[in-house]
Amino acid sequence: MPGYRKAVAILMLAVTALYSEARAGDAPTYSISVVPQFDHRRIEAIWRPIIERLEPMTGFRFHLVMEPTIPAFEKALNAGAYDFAYMNPYHYVVAHRRQGYQAIVRDVENDLYGVVVVAKGTGLTNVAMLDGRKVAFPAPNAMGASLIPRAEFVRKFHIKISEVYVKSHDSAYLNVLLGQTDAAGGIRATFDQLKPEIRDGLTIIHETDRFPPHPLAAHPRVPAAAVLRVQKALLELGQDRQGVRLLADVPIKLVGPASDQEYETLRHLGLEAFYVDQ
Repeated sequence: MPGYRKAVAILMLAVTALYSEARAGDAPTYSISVVPQFDHRRIEAIWRPIIERLEPMTGFRFHLVMEPTIPAFEKALNAGAYDFAYMNPYHYVVAHRRQGYQAIVRDVENDLYGVVVVAKGTGLTNVAMLDGRKVAFPAPNAMGASLIPRAEFVRKFHIKISEVYVKSHDSAYLNVLLGQTDAAGGIRATFDQLKPEIRDGLTIIHETDRFPPHPLAAHPRVPAAAVLRVQKALLELGQDRQGVRLLADVPIKLVGPASDQEYETLRHLGLEAFYVDQ
């Protein structure tokens, strides 16, 4: 009999495991992608813990999709490849028009604005001095780091620069520090997250106009009830200490609801003149 009880116990454990696996398999799986401002290891380190919190809160599973470059992300986004995506504001304007993506959450504490940085000790102190010089950008359509600065160079400062695209914000800053370009475009959030040994070698000579920051947006094929569940989970995540720390790395200082109307002003800036279709 002891052997029988042992066999039954093993069978029950196996059935329980199979049942749990089947239940997990029944959970809807949604793709989520993040504009690659940082390298893959850093994006994974930031977003994996957030996803691990969201899955039990929503009952969904999430597949994190990481593209090699910002242009690759843009191309897939504009084709509607992702169920959820964290994108820059102008990415959102284009993706909303082409695919119907809807913004669901954003940082409601901080605005997005670009910065132009130079290496300390170069004698470059203002944007006008960059006329004819090399400036590094992550990608043509990185809104705060490239679109807005390039538009302001032309429209506000009336200068021409030589553009160098280097795939990420970190690479743009490093190009300046290593003397490969005279300046770089970035955003304040990524500049502040630089390692001190890099940040301390740079100085900001210009800050651009300010706009609503990156939203997390949902594709219209995702059921409305599922979108609301994800939105609710993210808002709840912003209410506990660990969640606040996780979101701060995105960076999102204070998560709140986002709406399409908040990005309306971006549709009237004439940025299509500087946008490069992927």
